Parts: sequence; structure tokens; C-alpha cells
Amino acid sequence: MNSPKAVRRKRNRRLTRWLLLIVGLAIIAIVLVILLIINSFGPTPIIPPGSSPPPSTPGAQRPDSQPASCPDVETVVIPGTWESSASDDPFRPHANPRSLMLRVSKALQEQFPTSRTEVYTVPYMAQFRNPTNLADRQADYNTSRSQGYKRAAGRISSVNEKCPLTRFVIMGFSQGAVIAGDLASIIGTERGVLPKGNEDLVLGIGMIADGRREAGKQHDIGPNPDGVGAEIALAGIGGLVPGIKFNGPRQQGFGSLQERVQSICAPGDLICDSPTVANPLRAVTQLAGAINNPVHAMYATPKYWQVDGSTATQWMYGWSADLITAAPRPKHS
Repeated sequence: MNSPKAVRRKRNRRLTRWLLLIVGLAIIAIVLVILLIINSFGPTPIIPPGSSPPPSTPGAQRPDSQPASCPDVETVVIPGTWESSASDDPFRPHANPRSLMLRVSKALQEQFPTSRTEVYTVPYMAQFRNPTNLADRQADYNTSRSQGYKRAAGRISSVNEKCPLTRFVIMGFSQGAVIAGDLASIIGTERGVLPKGNEDLVLGIGMIADGRREAGKQHDIGPNPDGVGAEIALAGIGGLVPGIKFNGPRQQGFGSLQERVQSICAPGDLICDSPTVANPLRAVTQLAGAINNPVHAMYATPKYWQVDGSTATQWMYGWSADLITAAPRPKHS
């Protein structure tokens, strides 16, 4: 006959196994709910045939002038998931006429001549394959995000090589916000894209719904929810979902560019305001309750986010326009 102590140990082991099972199921549920929310904002997957800039710090040695074809400012816009394509026209994007960032880029193109700012919308696949849908033939998130980053970084590097006095404004939404934030981190910590000493050429970085957001790590504009980006909330799941690698927080931060990074996140937008999985049962409840609350798709309206009556896109336009207006005017040769 088992002693009371042995019975208690057996009961505790059984309880521990059940708790681990519940936690595992909760984490899987969180992943699936976020995937459901992301996919609810995009089209049905198609199977293909066969404010003023802060003071600049002295930069690297630069020439006194640059070619006349160089803009004073290069505005790099990175659309969100399903809002671009790899073959889209970067100067007249048309892959998705309802792209959120078009509200910003088109307004800037109408306000400024190309000599003052060249608005370049990064063309990339901008896809997010749903691993729970076997008929979905889109590219996975990792592949899409990687292409977007490489193309955006390549554009910035090539412009800087030809136009060493041109400044940069970088903006993105959703998947594009993750890319914009990653660029800010790499440049601001002198790990690439621009030569060391040229970080001051970046006038500002604007992000709407950054999937790697951490409150307080940048200028949080307007409402500042307590949650974190989905890539942080789910970073611990490893390779549980094929094609989706959640990178967690930007460990090195934004470096010298921190004061120039602006972040917008509407409370309840699970892409940038996800509950952590420290309490997985509560997290599942929160995520499940947000399925019918399409916050992520409403940044062009004041319904879930606004500052003094301005929507997120209106704020982003005003902020970027102010940066461009106040930017230096290099001499041309």
C-alpha cells in the first residue's frame, strides 16, 4: 500500500503533466488565433498557376555637393502584408490600391517635387502563408520579410553610394513596420546598411503596428498599450510553426536613432499589442475576444487610434512632411 507521501508525489506529477499540456495547448492556440487575425485582413489566398528632426550629430567625411539628380531626401515606404508585390512599381505602386501606406506616400508625392523628396515604395512579396491551410501557396512570413528587408536596405545603400548628402525618412506598416524597425536597429547600432558615421542621415523612422514593438523603447505616439509585438509574445515557440520564425525583441535597440523612431500601436491590435504567454490561459481569452475586432485594419480611421482627431496615416503624413520640409538642402554639382 502506497504511503500518503507517495500518493501526493504521484498526484503532483500528474498535475504537473496536465499543467504543461494546458500551457502547450494555450501557446498553440495563441499562434493559431494570431494567424487567423492576420489572414482575416487579407484576400483569400490564390493558388498561382504552375515633427522637426532632432539635431544631427557630425557624420563621416562627406563631399560639399552631390549630383543634380539626387533628391534632398529619400523617403522609403514599406507596405504591409498583401499591400505590395515583388514586381510592383516603386514610384507608382499599384499592387494593392487600398494599401494603407499609399495614403501617406501619395500625399507626400503631391506635396513635394522629386528634387526635394523621392518617394520609393519597396516592392516585395509582402505575403504570409497560413500554415493551417494546405491550399495556401503564398510565400511564408520569413521569406517575405527577408526579401523586404534586403530590398529596402539595398535601396538605402545604393542611394547613399550615389548621393552621399541625401537624407532618409523610413516608414512601414505591419510586416513593413518590422522591416523599418529592423533597419533602424541595424543602422543605429552601426551594424550595416549605411557606412559608420552616417547614422545622422536618417531623419526619422515611423512604424505603424510594429510586430517587434516594446513599449518605451522608442517614441510611442498616442495611446501606448501594455502588450508587446506578436514576434516577442511568441518568440519562445521556436520552430513550432513551419515558415514562421519569431525573432523576439530587438536586443540591441535602436542605438543612436532611438530618439528618431516613432511608433504607433492601437490598443487591441494583436500584431503590436499581444499579451505575453506568462499567463497563457488569460492570453488565449484575450486573443479569442479580439477576432471580431479588426483593429489592425483600421489605422486610416479614428475608430481605434487617433491623436487630436488625426488618424495614424494622417499623423504619419504630417510627421514625415515636417521632417522633409526642415531637412537640409545640399548643394548640387
